[in-house]
Amino acid sequence: MRGLLCQARIKPMTLSHTPLLLLYCLAIAAFSLIGGLLPGWIRMTHTTMQVIMSLVSGLMLGVAFYHLLPHSAALLGGLQGVDNTVWWLMIGLITMLLLLRVFHFHEHDFSSEALQYDRDAGYQGKVHGLSWVGIAFGLGLHTLIDGVALGAAMQGGMTPGGLMAFGVFLAILLHKPLGAMSIVTIMEAGGWSRAARLSVNLVFALMCPLGALLFFFGVDVLGNGRNTVVAAALAFSAGVFICIALSDLLPEVHFHSHDKMKLSIAFLLGIAIAYGIGSFETDGMHVADH
Repeated sequence: MRGLLCQARIKPMTLSHTPLLLLYCLAIAAFSLIGGLLPGWIRMTHTTMQVIMSLVSGLMLGVAFYHLLPHSAALLGGLQGVDNTVWWLMIGLITMLLLLRVFHFHEHDFSSEALQYDRDAGYQGKVHGLSWVGIAFGLGLHTLIDGVALGAAMQGGMTPGGLMAFGVFLAILLHKPLGAMSIVTIMEAGGWSRAARLSVNLVFALMCPLGALLFFFGVDVLGNGRNTVVAAALAFSAGVFICIALSDLLPEVHFHSHDKMKLSIAFLLGIAIAYGIGSFETDGMHVADH
């Protein structure tokens, strides 16, 4: 990063940071709710979905490498701190990979073309009424982890001014609607009522804010151990973001040979946005306190 990575200290939480976190949580919940409603409102084209996924993939990778990992290493300090950061990175990556393997969630292509293909292939007839439960459970755990990432990023930048954790917030904000679409679409294919779909969509939308608020306010009880926990959570979250981008989003995009230039530009734009966000965040997210 553009700051000095040395031993950092997290300042005690102040109430001035709470409104920003609450604003982030409200925005994430609203976008998630809208994502669950989109399939019934508009017809998303296949190309549009692929471009969104490419952009989000680049953004998540950029946030992981330009924000979460450097912040974690700065909090821990020294070569031993870097070693611990890498360990937590691998734990986060493996955890998310196992979640993806066990629950088979993250179906993202809900364009009219893809849905028509599923209908022609008899997809709806193969969907059991409870098929959405595993997807919802996996995505629920995933979105709680996203919440921890946001809470940890906010705790890792306890300095006044700027937009703390904006990169993490933006990556989560743009990714949540895709998860909501997954759950709602599978529920609809399984014959669940509109009221049931709305209820599950609401619960899912609140999971990420819940994780963020619990971590943000709960980590202070650890006292002197807070630095280590926040650093571990940041590195763990980086591993989660990298896994989602490389093993989930990008393979789906790479599978399609069309629009290569458009999708590549969207991917690079996501990385550029993640890097550029550093200028809007506080120096405390990049430079250690002295």
